[in-house]
Amino acid sequence: MIPAAFDYVAPTTVDDAVRSLAEAGEDGKVIAGGQSLLPVLRMRLAAPSKLVDLSRIPELRGVREEGSSIVIGSMTTHYEVQRDALVREHALLLALTTDTVADPQVRHRGTFGGSLAHADPAGDLLAPALALDAELVLSGMDGRRKVPASEFFVDFFTTAMRPGEILVEVRVPKYTGWSAHYEKFNRVAQAWSMVGVAVAMRTEGGTIAEARVGLTNMASVPVRARGVEEALVGQPASADSIRAAAERAAEGTSPPSDGNADAEFRSHLAKVLTGRAAMAAAGV
Repeated sequence: MIPAAFDYVAPTTVDDAVRSLAEAGEDGKVIAGGQSLLPVLRMRLAAPSKLVDLSRIPELRGVREEGSSIVIGSMTTHYEVQRDALVREHALLLALTTDTVADPQVRHRGTFGGSLAHADPAGDLLAPALALDAELVLSGMDGRRKVPASEFFVDFFTTAMRPGEILVEVRVPKYTGWSAHYEKFNRVAQAWSMVGVAVAMRTEGGTIAEARVGLTNMASVPVRARGVEEALVGQPASADSIRAAAERAAEGTSPPSDGNADAEFRSHLAKVLTGRAAMAAAGV
């Protein structure tokens, strides 16, 4: 199908983008990589009066280091995140998760910020952003503000972004020296995750000193598996202790039931995949 008619602007600064979006009012839409929005436009499930294209704003691209954090521009592509040396050194979980996103074509066009702002609970990058305590920087007519990932994801495809705001960057604390792994299950290659598990871990002398675990598609928003984290810390990095901790993976979740899997099966998957991901991160 052909999208409904709309106005199109491609500003070159964040301020101009925010102004253009404000002028459009509630009928304005931001387009980043377009991997999620374009199919919706073609099916006429959305009919914005104006599209604000962020692709020509240099400020929104790239990865940089700032003190104890790395900063990822919202328009940085999945491919760039996947290959970036700073990301692989200080936030390995993000790089490994991005390796699993869709296919090479999507990774070259889709953007890190676009995935987070889209807030699809089956999207792979939400859970690691939550597990790593990422902070999202939003820009609007009233200036900039920071929102922690734990408060950013509100519901299905719903975030804490206010009307007229644009996601400009994501700040991630450094997890230098941490091991990580992302494990997901889908019915066919390149499909959305039925369940995904993001694990980052720091070990000392064979003991798990710190652990962070995020779950994909186990609720309407990404979920932090606090029970698993608590059960892992202080335990030997062994298969037995990890399997025992993984049994707590479904605690506090509300997995959906749909044509791919019911809630009970997703809860089972969460436990199995958490064990696999944690063992891979621990190297056992």
